Amino acid sequence: MKTRRETIKQSVKIFSGLGGFSLLSGLQGCSDSQKSLSDRTIRMGVSGAPQMLDPRKATDALSTRINRLIYRQLIDFDAQFLPKPDLATWQQLSPTHYRFTLVEQTQFHHNQTSLTSKDVIATYQSVFDKTLGSAHRGSLLNISQMEIIDDQQFDIYLHKPDALFVGRLVIGILPKELIDQNHPFHKQPIGSGACVFEQQTAQALRIIRRTDQTPLEFFTVKDATVRVLKLRKGEIDLLQNDLSPELVQYCSQLDGFQVDWHKGTNFGYLGFNFEDPLLGQLSLRQAIAQGINRQQIIDAIFNGQGRLAQGLLVPEHWCGVDHLNAYDYEPEIARKKVQSIIQICLQDNNLKEYISERMTPAGQKQRFLSLSFKTSNDPTRIRLATIYQSQLKKIGIDLKIQSYDWGTFYSDIKKGRFQLYSLAWVGVKSPDIFQYVFASTAIPPNGANRGRFIDPQTDTLIKEGGMAQTIESQAAIYRQLQTRLHDQLAAMPLWYENQYVVRSKNLRNYPLFSDGRYDGLLNVYKS
Repeated sequence: MKTRRETIKQSVKIFSGLGGFSLLSGLQGCSDSQKSLSDRTIRMGVSGAPQMLDPRKATDALSTRINRLIYRQLIDFDAQFLPKPDLATWQQLSPTHYRFTLVEQTQFHHNQTSLTSKDVIATYQSVFDKTLGSAHRGSLLNISQMEIIDDQQFDIYLHKPDALFVGRLVIGILPKELIDQNHPFHKQPIGSGACVFEQQTAQALRIIRRTDQTPLEFFTVKDATVRVLKLRKGEIDLLQNDLSPELVQYCSQLDGFQVDWHKGTNFGYLGFNFEDPLLGQLSLRQAIAQGINRQQIIDAIFNGQGRLAQGLLVPEHWCGVDHLNAYDYEPEIARKKVQSIIQICLQDNNLKEYISERMTPAGQKQRFLSLSFKTSNDPTRIRLATIYQSQLKKIGIDLKIQSYDWGTFYSDIKKGRFQLYSLAWVGVKSPDIFQYVFASTAIPPNGANRGRFIDPQTDTLIKEGGMAQTIESQAAIYRQLQTRLHDQLAAMPLWYENQYVVRSKNLRNYPLFSDGRYDGLLNVYKS
């Protein structure tokens, strides 16, 4: 697998019960012949338009992936998610003093001038401007001073030591002269990356590979079924992720198309509300974890394309852990725990509302623990919720599913209006994610501790990890932290979903990456 630098140098089953039968029947009615394309344009179908093409302000995954093609950044990450040079190498001259050296000559798109230290410093200084509204400002507040040595070297000083600091330098570099002119980068992005921005409309974004002038187009098609239809008709050449498992399986059976897979890092999880009097009890969280057959779900829904998760970070991460309690499927043990909790609820008037009763076929009353589960109205997420519901019913939990449009669902989660929910963390590389997700000070809007998880031991480990002076000492502390989070079930790990691309077979040389980046577009071509 080529590194990003090498890449840039080289290129400067079907479920009819949920509508699957009618859907696929409709697809079969389409023409099987691909549209003949007379040019070399590579067209990718995406579910939405990129929200921000100014890398200083971009936070959505699509924008970030496209910005990587337009802009260059100081550092990248290796297979263990450790920082490695992209534009620059570095020396740590003291715990708070870093010297960076630009090691590649790269030119900005608009005037072919070389990227120098002044452009780097201007880019990062602009992030500190509150009027810019950069979401990345908070991660860089430890910078106390930046000094230019010459065109190729610059120094950065920190207020306090931070062994993760270099890994924060991932913002695409902009030309200083255009920053000074308040250029609208979000409308007309100008960087020094492998691709040049050409135009963006409501329907598509078009960029051009610099070395061979191959156009790359990103067509916005919100409906997944329509994206597949356009793929079959030859209007687009590839789709990466964003399809239901049924559609992926369907595409794999089409002549002229291929589905490629790659191990992924996206972390799916169940979230608990720790302010809830029952879910705040570890025994109930354990029962839920032992009452859901995760591997069965991976096999049935994702056709085996995924792997069981143990923690937020994948085991191959430099501070990942691969020997945590797996929370195996043990329904009898889980059922006994739930029955014990039901007995407690029956003896407490304040908890009786959690009990529901149903008649068995034999005419006997059966008591259940009643809990609610919130999800988006995405069909795959609703299907997963119904599986959780079915499996948990066997251990005595009556799971009531509440599905909403994405905006309402996400708003409720941030505000703590839930008992259980499911989401995923995408593209996580740095262990400072633990501060953002699990620290007691990170309850929204101050972070993403949506479950209101409060644990002094966790806070202590997070603080110690942030103060550690070396990667080795940090790794040891963060492994302790992950063990603590797993033992407490701060969130229930589900799986790491695999990455995939559905492509026309005449597309060659398109590699996939674990974090879902689009760097494969820099080398892909039509045969």
